[in-house]
Amino acid sequence: MAQLEKGRSPFYPGQPVSRELFTGRENEIQKLITRGVGQVAAGKPVAAFIQGEFGIGKSSIANMVGAVAEDSHGMHCIHAYLGGAKDLADVARMILEATVKSGALHPSRSQSIRTLLAKYVGKQSLFGVTLDLTALKADAPQLASASAILSFLSEVRTRLGGLDLRGVVLILDEINGITSNPAFAHFIKGVVDENAMSASPLPLFLILCGVEERRREMIDLHPPLDRVFDLVIDIEEMPEQDTKNFFDHAFQSVGMSVLPSALTKLAFYSAGLPKVMHSIGEAAFWAEQDGVVDDKDVTRAVIAAADDIGKKFVDQQVLKTVRSKLYLSTLEKIAEIDPIELTFKKSDVVPLLTQEEKKTFDNFLQKMKQLGVIRSGVGQGEYAFVVRMVRVYLWLQRLKSTESSS
Repeated sequence: MAQLEKGRSPFYPGQPVSRELFTGRENEIQKLITRGVGQVAAGKPVAAFIQGEFGIGKSSIANMVGAVAEDSHGMHCIHAYLGGAKDLADVARMILEATVKSGALHPSRSQSIRTLLAKYVGKQSLFGVTLDLTALKADAPQLASASAILSFLSEVRTRLGGLDLRGVVLILDEINGITSNPAFAHFIKGVVDENAMSASPLPLFLILCGVEERRREMIDLHPPLDRVFDLVIDIEEMPEQDTKNFFDHAFQSVGMSVLPSALTKLAFYSAGLPKVMHSIGEAAFWAEQDGVVDDKDVTRAVIAAADDIGKKFVDQQVLKTVRSKLYLSTLEKIAEIDPIELTFKKSDVVPLLTQEEKKTFDNFLQKMKQLGVIRSGVGQGEYAFVVRMVRVYLWLQRLKSTESSS
């Protein structure tokens, strides 16, 4: 049978969810819009921290809030990714870069931004705008302070519309690498405090995205930061029905349907993690051949997605370090107990192990703790995976092995 000709896939593994396909998170988004965007649009600066595990959808939520702020509240959004930042000069450079690229959905606004920051814009073509990295690196240290960033953002507001632009949303994403630098915590505190004490505070919605441990790390390094965040939004796994709605809507958007049983399996295997949802959805999109996603398509998708998730999100930090087949087998058996729950008890694992695995189990636990894969839990003999994506990946690998041998 000739395979159905396919158009553009509605899934984006590793990227924030597009606004058109965004599903669920109504309570979290409404809180950020009402108590964040709405207050800033009324003239009150607000700071928020969106926290949740890796792959849970923090960036997508922040992206959605920024889009609503621009479209419905007369604000401008700058979404800066700080991955790789080591000091405040890096942070300033990445904010500059994000500012140059902002305003993509508003041509006149985008042009104003590029006029203001013309020295950082390289060649413009049909493929977008290139940046003058030499100029960015040269000027970034001058912006590496709270007062300088506030002045810069105020100038952006003035150039884009003055008081008619009701505020600025600054999203600082992928902050895991920079939070161990004490200067970053002082910088965030400075931005909030200096703005609040200004004679004419900038209507600024400052949003940070990261895991809870990074927020606590920043507070440990600078305790006064604890009172800076007006909103701390916890992002949990997506409920089953929201996950089903996402898949149903995504496939319908490209003229495909999903059998109810397949929809249930897609939701179950995704474990409520948006990154896993997109990886499995992408694999299912290419696996089906007749315009209808069925159970067999989902099985093939799980096998393909397990490899994709491992290569993109897990291998580098875990699997390339763990060489022992005994350790890998033990990890898979732990993950198989429950793909959702992070914690596990030693007493629940031991009955699943072979005699050889039992002999190495204590050494295995210590090694996994050293690698940062697991940590000690609350109760005696209890442990927890540090990153849920690792547990879900190992569980999918176990399913892959089972399906491949059946």
